Amino acid sequence: MSMHAYIQGLANLESINRAPGFFKYQEHSVAAHSFRVAEIAQLLGDIEEVNGAEVNWQLLYEKALNHDYTERFIGDIKTPVKYATHELRHQLAEVEEKLTSNFIHNEVPEFLQERYTRRLSEGKDDTLEGQILSISDKVDLLYESFGEIEKGNPQSVFLDIFRESLSTILLFQSRPSVQYFLKEILPDLLSEDFADREKLIDVTKELMPERA
Repeated sequence: MSMHAYIQGLANLESINRAPGFFKYQEHSVAAHSFRVAEIAQLLGDIEEVNGAEVNWQLLYEKALNHDYTERFIGDIKTPVKYATHELRHQLAEVEEKLTSNFIHNEVPEFLQERYTRRLSEGKDDTLEGQILSISDKVDLLYESFGEIEKGNPQSVFLDIFRESLSTILLFQSRPSVQYFLKEILPDLLSEDFADREKLIDVTKELMPERA
C-alpha cells in the first residue's frame, strides 16, 4: 500500500469538468477550481489576519486544496440534479463519504490515514478556516459564471449561479474578508464593459439594496 492511487487521482481531477454541459466559452476542471479556491482562500485569510483574526494556515490550505478531491469518485454532478431534493443530496453525500472511507482504508498507509481522513472530510464547517473555504468556493463560482456572462453565453443558468454565489457570500458579510470583497473587488467586476452588465448590476442591487 502506497500513495500511488492518491497521486494518480490528482490527474483524474484534471479531466473532471465542473458543471458539465453548461460552460460554452471556457471549461473548468475540478483541479483548476481547487487551485483557484486555494489562492482565493489565501487572499481572504490574509485579510482576516490583518484584521486581527488568528488563522490556522495549515488547516486552511488543507481544506482549500482538498475540498473537492472526493469528486474523483463520483464526478461533478450537474447542480440541478445534485440539489433536486434534500434526500438525493444526502444520499450522494453518503455515497461519497463511503467511497472516501474505503479509499483511505485501502489505499492510504495506516500511518497517514488519520491525516487524510481529516483532509478528505467535509471542510465547510463553523471554524474560521471552514468559513473562508465556503466563501472562497463561492467567489470562484461567481467568477466562473461571470466569465460566461461576460462572453455572451445566453444560458440563464449562469445568472442564477451568480445570484446563488453572491447570496451565499453575503451570509458571511460580518467577516472582514467579505466586507473587502463587497466593497473593493465586486465593484471592479461590475465596472467591466460587457453586454449583460446591467443584468448583473440588477442582481447585485436586488441582493444588496443598501449598496444600490
